[in-house]
Amino acid sequence: MKKLLLIAALALAASPAYAAAPTEGMAKGTPALKSVSALAFGPGGVLFVGDPQAATIFAIDTADTKEAGKGDVLVEKLDEKIASMLGIEKANLSVTDVKVNPASGNIYLSVSRGRGNDAIPVLLKLDRTGAMSEFSTKDVMYSGVKLPNPTQGRQRQMAITGMAYVDGKLVVAGLSNEDFASTLRTIPFPFKEADKGTGIQIFHGNHGRLETNAPVRTFTPYNVNGTEYLLAAYTCTPLVQIPISDLKPGAKVKGKTIAELGNRNNPLDMFVYQKDGKDYLLMANSVRGVMKIPTEGITSAASITARVGGEKAGLGFETIKELHGVVHLDKLDSGRALILIQDPPPAAFGQPPVPASKITLTLKSIPLP
Repeated sequence: MKKLLLIAALALAASPAYAAAPTEGMAKGTPALKSVSALAFGPGGVLFVGDPQAATIFAIDTADTKEAGKGDVLVEKLDEKIASMLGIEKANLSVTDVKVNPASGNIYLSVSRGRGNDAIPVLLKLDRTGAMSEFSTKDVMYSGVKLPNPTQGRQRQMAITGMAYVDGKLVVAGLSNEDFASTLRTIPFPFKEADKGTGIQIFHGNHGRLETNAPVRTFTPYNVNGTEYLLAAYTCTPLVQIPISDLKPGAKVKGKTIAELGNRNNPLDMFVYQKDGKDYLLMANSVRGVMKIPTEGITSAASITARVGGEKAGLGFETIKELHGVVHLDKLDSGRALILIQDPPPAAFGQPPVPASKITLTLKSIPLP
C-alpha cells in the first residue's frame, strides 16, 4: 500500500500543474456587495465583481455555460428598460461595466440603483434576444478576497478600476494607500489572499513627468510570443506596456509608455482582437472616439521618455469615425464587438457631465472594424 501511495505521489509531482475547478474554495451564500465597479470573467462562467467600497473582489459561479446563441444584439433605450425593471427614475441609474460571458455568450452588466454611498449594486443578465433579468446573488456559490491596502476617502471608487483573468490569476488595477498609489495586483484563483500589489510608475509624455499616483483607467492582457503583457491606458492618454511577470508583491515597476493618444481625454474600455491575421487594440475614449491601434511591433516600440511637443506620439492609430459615444465595449465573438453607446456622448474633458436624465443608452453588436 505504501508503495502504491509513493507511486501516486511521484506521478502527481511529475504531472502538469494542478488545475483547480472554478468553484474550488467557494461556499454557498450571499456575497455582501456594498458597491460594484469592474467586472471580469474567468473559467467556467465564473464572474469576478469588484466592490471598491468593501475593498473586496467576489468570484461568483454563474452556472451559465450553455451557449446562448449567435444572433446580433440590439437593445435600444437600455437605460429606460433597466430603470423600469428596478422601479427607479433613470436619473438614479448608472451603468458601471458591461462584459460578455465567454462560456455562454450572455451579457452581464453592473449597475448602481441610486447615487453616492447609498447606491445599491445590482447585476443584470441579458441573452442574445435582449431579454433582461436581474442576476440574483442570493444563495450562490461564491468566494471573496479583500484588498489589504485600498485607497481611502473620496478616491475609494478608484480602489478597483479594472480586472482581467490571465493564466490562473486575476489581475486587478486600482489605487492603494502605498507611496506608489497606482497599483497592479496578481491574485491567484481560487482565492486565498491578496498581497499589497506592485506599485506602478509611468512617464506621462503630455505632462512631461514621471507619475505614480495616476490610476489605470482601463487595461487588457496581450500575449506576444508566449509572454503576457498588460496594455494599460491612463487619463490624457498615455498607453503603457507592462510585463505581467514583473508584477511582484511590494515591487515598484516602471511601465513602458509606447504611445500618447491625446490629452484632455479619459480612456474608457479596451480589448485586443484579431482580424485578417493581424492583432489590433480597440479602445473607447471619452472625447476622442474609438481608436483601432495595430499591435505589430508593439514590444519593440520606442519608449516615450521626454515631453511630447504635440498631443500625440508613439504608436499610430485609426479613429473609427462612425462610432460615436461608445462608453463600454467587449469582444462578443471572433467577428463582432459589443458596444454600449451613450447619446449624447460624454461631455468634453473639464466640462460638467451630461445629466443622466438626458442620456439614452443603446447596446448593440457590430462587426469588428
